[in-house]
Amino acid sequence: MAAAPADVLEVAAASGGGTRATAQLIIPAPPGVVQRLLTDYPRWPDLFDMRMHVAAVRIHEGVATTDLRIEHPLMPGERRLVTESRVLPGGSLVTDLKEGDFKRYHRVWKLESTREGSQTRADFELEVEVDAFVPDWLIVIAMRQELEAHFRILKQKASEHSKR
Repeated sequence: MAAAPADVLEVAAASGGGTRATAQLIIPAPPGVVQRLLTDYPRWPDLFDMRMHVAAVRIHEGVATTDLRIEHPLMPGERRLVTESRVLPGGSLVTDLKEGDFKRYHRVWKLESTREGSQTRADFELEVEVDAFVPDWLIVIAMRQELEAHFRILKQKASEHSKR
């Protein structure tokens, strides 16, 4: 039996400032389960190992506007992140910055079923730049740890939901 492909995560400072992360994951649930978790906007904080809460969610004509408040040890106080998320034909999820304490935020999840159909191959891309005086190299280190925890939690929840 062939070994399951290993997850790949790359995080680096972006050339124009900020941080860029890409990942390829195998998630132990069908794409529909993963998409439901990623679009359950009021429960987004449950997918992360950091302090955040949802201040508001509004869904209008297929666009979810989410107002998140994030507490991060690298930055004093709370950071506001207001994003707009859409599900594209084919199941991709795209989230873009609308306003808040960020200069840039763009995230894409591409989800596709594996041959077995019981797993999801997920391609992830994130470009983020926080409006704060924190060096990009420090953001890179923190983002790697946060994404590793996020992916672990997402996989665990996806596995639990696919068994229901």
